[in-house]
Amino acid sequence: MKSRILQIDHMSQKMKVLCPADSIATPPTGWVKAVRTALGMSMEQLGKRLGVTKQSIHDVEQREKEGSVTIRSLSEIANALDMKLVYGLIPKDGSLDALIDRKAHELAEKIVLRTAQNMRLEAQENSAERIEKAIRERTEEIKRTMPRMLWD
Repeated sequence: MKSRILQIDHMSQKMKVLCPADSIATPPTGWVKAVRTALGMSMEQLGKRLGVTKQSIHDVEQREKEGSVTIRSLSEIANALDMKLVYGLIPKDGSLDALIDRKAHELAEKIVLRTAQNMRLEAQENSAERIEKAIRERTEEIKRTMPRMLWD
């Protein structure tokens, strides 16, 4: 368990550095074409640096715009532009802890409400406060144990 906590903390620290990049909009033409044209470099010149044709550069730029370019292609082009490709993932929730909190709460709610429904059918209904407390407790248990079903 300590290992998992350390992994989460380590990844969170790495991701925190990338979070400001989330506010940077991708150029409508894609990064490759935007950088290439900003530098005043033609497709032929970039192609020559990569040992490919102008058409190949056009194809890569088009694939990037469509979202189907490979990381390898972007990395090679970045290198040819004397740049470095930066690649990473950041949680939509803002942090890994927030993502885990949300998923644990959703799972706990599903489990507790299913049980509450069964008890209601058996005329043993719990109060709303007791159900909320059970959800909070189950959420904490799920966060502590991190079962694989958290990601189902």
